[in-house]
Formats: sequence, structure tokens, C-alpha cells
Amino acid sequence: MKRTLLSALTVLVAAAAIAPVASAVEPANFNIQEARLEALDRRTKNSVHKLRLEHLNNQTKAIEDIQAARLDALDARTKAIDNIQEARLDALDARTKAVENIQAERLNALDARTKNSVHKLRLEHLNNQPKAVEDIQAARLEALDARTKAIDNIQEARLDALDARTKSIR
Repeated sequence: MKRTLLSALTVLVAAAAIAPVASAVEPANFNIQEARLEALDRRTKNSVHKLRLEHLNNQTKAIEDIQAARLDALDARTKAIDNIQEARLDALDARTKAVENIQAERLNALDARTKNSVHKLRLEHLNNQPKAVEDIQAARLEALDARTKAIDNIQEARLDALDARTKSIR
């Protein structure tokens, strides 16, 4: 067993002594391989980077195209809605104008009726006024006639009385 341990120790020491020499030789081989790997990595990275950039550019273009299509669709919808609203407003304006015209005609008809009835009432009133004035004048004339007759009667009575006195004195 001691021998086995000793031989293992010997192998270890020999390996430790040879390792620096072996590592000095290996880097040259590994440097070439590393350079090749790095070149391949660069190429791969460049091509992968280019592919990624192309893919991203294509995605960006596709997204821009989709957004442009969506904007066009939204613009078309907005224009359609604007046209519909404009047509509705025009229809409402036409209805409002029609209602205003109907109301104006009704008011004109009412005004004409009112004017006619007021005119008729005025004419009646004016016709009734001369009749009333004539009636008043007739009443005044009758009153004057009655007064005149009363005065005439009084004067006649006085004259008769005077005549009677005069006759009795003679």
C-alpha cells in the first residue's frame, strides 16, 4: 500500500512538474483554435445580427403598414360618421325650417283672422257710434222740444192771464 501511495505521489509530482511545460505548449494550439472560434463567432454574430436587424426591420415595416391601414380605416370611419352626422344635421335643419315655416304660416293665418275679426268689430263699433250719436241727438232734440213746448205753454198761460186781466180792466 505504501508503494501505491508512493507511486501515486510520484505521478502527482511528475504531473505537476510537466504541467507548466505542457500548458506553455498548449496555448499556441488553443490560440489558433480560439482565433478560429472568435472569427466564427464574429461571422455568426454578424450574420445573426444582420438577420435580427432584417427581422426587426421587417416587423417594424409590417407594424407601420398595419398601423397605416388601421389609421386609414379609422379615417374612413371618421369621414363616414362625419358625413352621416352632416346628413342628420341637414335633415334636422330642414325639419326645423319646415316647422318654422308652418308656424309662421299659422301665425300669419291667426293674424289675418284676428285682424279680420278686429276690423269687423271696429266697423261694427264705428257703425254703432253714429247710431248712438243719432239716438243721443234725437233724445236731446226731444228734450229741447219738450222744454220749448213747456216754455211756449208757460208763455201762453201768462199771455192768457194777461189778456184776462186786460179784459177785466176794460
